[in-house]
Amino acid sequence: MRRSLAAAAVLVSTLGGLTACGDDEPSGGSDPKTIQITFDGDGVTPNGERVEVGVDQPIDLVVQADAPGQIHVHSEPEQEFSYKKGETTIEMQIDKPGVVEVESHDLDVVIVQLEVR
Repeated sequence: MRRSLAAAAVLVSTLGGLTACGDDEPSGGSDPKTIQITFDGDGVTPNGERVEVGVDQPIDLVVQADAPGQIHVHSEPEQEFSYKKGETTIEMQIDKPGVVEVESHDLDVVIVQLEVR
């Protein structure tokens, strides 16, 4: 009986250690990923770059703009955010893996591609 209890205790502690190692993906509790976006006239930076983020990781789009406008996020469901002239911080998260495009429809350009893992 003691051997069975000892074996069970070892098994439980081993399984607990394995589940604690889990996957290495960022979770909703991770630090925000900050992406700087600059609108200047008819140009925007970044311009189509791919940025890796985790599922449910907070994302801060820090927009510096010379005029107000909107950003369209092709997520599921789609999202649209307004920004003002000057600096605006847009907080968001993506809850499904894949590639999500963030666009300016006014400029007809992909600002950034979020590679959600």
